[in-house]
Amino acid sequence: MELNETFESQINRSDYKILIVDDVVSNVLLLKILLTNEKFQVCTANNGNACIEVAKKDKPDLILLDVMMPELNGFDTAVILKKDPETLDIPIIFLKEELVMRVMHQIQLVAAKRIIERQNEELRRTISNRDKMYSVIAHDLRSPMASIRMVLNLAVNVVSRETVGDEIFELLDKANRESEETHDLLDNLLKWTKSQTGRLSVVYQDIDLDDIVPGVVDIFQMIAEMKKIDLKYLPAKEKLVVYGDNDMIKTIIRNFISNAVKFTPEGKAIEVFYEHEGDFARISVRDHGVGIAADRVDSIFHKGETTYGTDGEEGSGLGLQLCQDFARKNGGDAYVTSVEGEGSTFSFTIPLKKEA
Repeated sequence: MELNETFESQINRSDYKILIVDDVVSNVLLLKILLTNEKFQVCTANNGNACIEVAKKDKPDLILLDVMMPELNGFDTAVILKKDPETLDIPIIFLKEELVMRVMHQIQLVAAKRIIERQNEELRRTISNRDKMYSVIAHDLRSPMASIRMVLNLAVNVVSRETVGDEIFELLDKANRESEETHDLLDNLLKWTKSQTGRLSVVYQDIDLDDIVPGVVDIFQMIAEMKKIDLKYLPAKEKLVVYGDNDMIKTIIRNFISNAVKFTPEGKAIEVFYEHEGDFARISVRDHGVGIAADRVDSIFHKGETTYGTDGEEGSGLGLQLCQDFARKNGGDAYVTSVEGEGSTFSFTIPLKKEA
């Protein structure tokens, strides 16, 4: 069975109304019988003016219009119909041979349009419900998770193995790391949702990278030390001022460092640095960890798959998608180079401040 035959079989002809316009009564009766037998709804008019009135009142899906009529011929009637917003979208067939075939062709177009509109509306509802769900999850969970994270950070800092014993200390340490990961995931989820729904705008400003990069590195120093990783900030050889969104830039660096810590074994190092590259600054996080398989490198920013760090840390892949999205919103892009078993370098570019 051909595609158009399959589509035609899905059309309920009784859902479609056809207006027949002809000043010859016998022609109208003949067409009415023919189309009624084909299960279409039928309405009629015997001149151009009546056609215009019936079209506005009954909103037919198709008009069969005779050309030769007194007072207002078919062509003039069609011109008036196409100028009126109420009737301009109604297809018109001027009466000729192979009528039923052309009727079905037009009805198929109308049916396809209705199906597409219905599917679009269903898609809009699905997207709206998804965005509401993401926002509720991120907002309602983010605040209590921040409190849990703060308490666990404090607990790990004030207790020691000697005071609580190895088993309790390990549990506290594990809970602390997992609370950090969960908080970061919720933060990324909230920002990604706002970005996808157009509620997150880019606030451009001049930013000295030396004012923000060391601060983000400092946040991860304690986490890196607990995993016995040497996290280093390598100062640049020259002062670089970029033009971009301060919060988005920090979010990208934070996600890159967080990933590097997850996938770097104990005793290894992570370097954070930036350099001048044409009209851009390239900010990089280089680790000496497990690396990425060659067949995953090209899709790493958009695959969104779950991965696990060297201590079993779970990652959703959302952070990397967010990084690429934020970098592109700021006029740059995100990149990765990696050798499996040797380590990876994640980097992104941001336009430099333009000189006046």
